[in-house]
Amino acid sequence: MNNEEMKARDLSVLWHPCTQMKDHEWLPMVPMKSGRGVWLEDFDGNQYIDAVSSWWVNLFGHANPRLSKALSDQAHQLEHAMLAGFSHQPVIELSERLVSVTPKSLTRCFYADNGSSGIEAAMKMSYHYWLNRGQPHRSLFITLSGSYHGETLGALAVGNVALYRDTYQPLLIETLTVTAPDAFNREEGESPADYARRCFPEMERTIAENAKRTAAVIVEPLVQCANGMRMYDPVYLSLLREACDRHGVHLIADEIAVGFGRTGTLFACEQANICPDFLVLSKGITAGYLPLSVVMTSDEIYQAFYDDYENLSAFLHSHSYTGNALACAVALETLNIFRDDDIIEQNLKKAQKLHEAFSPVAEHSNVIDFRQTGMIVALELGEGRQQPYPWQQRRGLRVYQHALTRQSLLRPLGNVVYIMPPYVINDDEIEHLATVASEGIDIATRDND
Repeated sequence: MNNEEMKARDLSVLWHPCTQMKDHEWLPMVPMKSGRGVWLEDFDGNQYIDAVSSWWVNLFGHANPRLSKALSDQAHQLEHAMLAGFSHQPVIELSERLVSVTPKSLTRCFYADNGSSGIEAAMKMSYHYWLNRGQPHRSLFITLSGSYHGETLGALAVGNVALYRDTYQPLLIETLTVTAPDAFNREEGESPADYARRCFPEMERTIAENAKRTAAVIVEPLVQCANGMRMYDPVYLSLLREACDRHGVHLIADEIAVGFGRTGTLFACEQANICPDFLVLSKGITAGYLPLSVVMTSDEIYQAFYDDYENLSAFLHSHSYTGNALACAVALETLNIFRDDDIIEQNLKKAQKLHEAFSPVAEHSNVIDFRQTGMIVALELGEGRQQPYPWQQRRGLRVYQHALTRQSLLRPLGNVVYIMPPYVINDDEIEHLATVASEGIDIATRDND
């Protein structure tokens, strides 16, 4: 089989996610055959550095020997067992480990099979908690502008990226939106922390004025990934935790994308020294091997559902593959790799290398912002500080097209070219990506068409 044969077969039967399929009349998809380390290989033998971790999920490289062995070993013992009335060793051990590495108040784990499902579960838990506590009117959720929490209807309702949300607006529940403390919008000379403090009074007012009907505030800690890797200072999270406590409102931390080392700490909330009422994890939890998500919460929340059956207080929410044994075994080995290989410390060095390699790229006259949080680097393209290119020009897509010719997978977010690589990337590969990004940006910003 070669690329052309695989593409023809694909287009005859598949409908791809987050894709205008008509684009494939002129923009070829790339059918992948195999992967090893940071490299993917197509059916023609071309290789590509997976600079976006296959949609932000891969941590330790493709075909990782330890993860593959954990998966194989578990597959020969138990592939799956339902969690309603039953349990198994991998889900118990994974839950124990997660409780040990997250803030101490998070003592209960509820599993789903993808990020959106985890968000839905957390939202339902929050509302149902208030219902069980005699406050059924607390059904409102407060969110940040530019946020993204998934594509199912509940998750979409608390998101604020127009591209994904607007079409389905008539189907969505009411939410309140507060301006995000995106450091890109700060004044010249103003620090990200000072800007975050300046932004926070709007959130304080919104919570105070609506506390009696609000279930929770939901945020993506530190980085709003899907909206173009928008970044903000941890002080905002500290202020938010204090405000939620003061007004008796839950805080949901969506660490689906930023958890498991992406921001420089195992979990982004650590940088603000806070504990949310609900912590939602997915993507990196299995290092890119299998779908899994978990909602972590406290005993205080759990006890609100712990009651006699006839009182109908139970959380009757489920997924067929909840706590899948294969996924849990791989997730457990993922945590073992973090521990055994001192990944967080190693990532500090890699993050510094990313900064050194991409800082010169940021000097390009059409890079209007260069931002980095841990292992996430973003370069925003435009004609001036407050002049991003019109989205219809698809400048970022031109970078993507060039990168494919240079053995690199750089999938942009509009005008934002970002790098979120697997943690096994080496210095030479980082330098190559920086060179390719520089070339691609130069090509993409030429006004000759």
